[in-house]
Amino acid sequence: METETRPYLVTGAAGFVGSEIVRHLLQRGLRVRAMARRMDQLEGLAHSNLELAEGDLCDRPSLDRAMQGVAGVFHIAALFRHANHPDADYWATNVQGVQNVIEAAVAAKVPRLIHCSTVGVLGHIEHLPADENTPYNPSDVYQRSKMEGEKLALDAFRSGRLSGVVIRPGMIYGPGDTRTRKLFRMIAHRRFFYVGRGDNLVHFVDVRDLARAFWLAMEHVERNGEIYIVAGEKAMPLRTFSEEVARALNVPPPWVCLPVRPLQLLGSLCEAICVPLRIPPPIYRRRVDFYTHHRSFNVGKARSELGFAPAQTFEGEIRDILDDYRRRKWI
Repeated sequence: METETRPYLVTGAAGFVGSEIVRHLLQRGLRVRAMARRMDQLEGLAHSNLELAEGDLCDRPSLDRAMQGVAGVFHIAALFRHANHPDADYWATNVQGVQNVIEAAVAAKVPRLIHCSTVGVLGHIEHLPADENTPYNPSDVYQRSKMEGEKLALDAFRSGRLSGVVIRPGMIYGPGDTRTRKLFRMIAHRRFFYVGRGDNLVHFVDVRDLARAFWLAMEHVERNGEIYIVAGEKAMPLRTFSEEVARALNVPPPWVCLPVRPLQLLGSLCEAICVPLRIPPPIYRRRVDFYTHHRSFNVGKARSELGFAPAQTFEGEIRDILDDYRRRKWI
């Protein structure tokens, strides 16, 4: 068990990744201060070593309070890609919010901060697999805002204002994940289809492995100003992924393929109409891109410098997810 008596602050503790990091730290015997915008978002978290903190990335005084006396910060909170948000919302949370976190951490003399970015800052990848030296190539407002937030964190680390590193997760899934639940349910009910041939590469990371990677990054204090891509055992074609899920569900594999271009145009049109009205589009371009963009990453740097490695095989991860979904009656 760890001996640190000061708490570690986790921003975005009510989210899928943030809550898993909270659980991981508590399992290590560490104290945790879990921050969310509203206290009711943290109702499911309870532990003798857990403190709850209400805070907003756009509210500097709340960040100052949350940072007091912490051993380190895991900055996870962000505005994820939701097609009914205007661009300004992404900038306020993912850029100015990061700046606010950095300034509050510096003012509180926080020993170390681990910043959560995304492989999405690389956009569409031309040369596979991508690594930490692959140039930025964001393709939408979410990716652009995360890129700018990442740059702010790196500048703070490399200028000596803070100690810390950036983690870029691959495509995140795992027990309790509601974002990939729809994909699994569609396969389970034989409604999943491909946009294109299903040969685009996908590269997932189990959220439990990701939480462990964040802790490794916090532990390795000799690493500063670095970027680490964290992803699972292997990249694979979407068709291979879907067929393994179907096999584990004991249902026929998906086979329907729809044309790419018409669905891209339809997604763009839906966004153009719905976003100004703040209505969630029934289909949007970024969702279509899931079926067409390649995602394959070299995790050698995280392996060699942080000691990161997935805990189990892809097949084991799928089994755990489906067991969890069945317990929750999600499939």
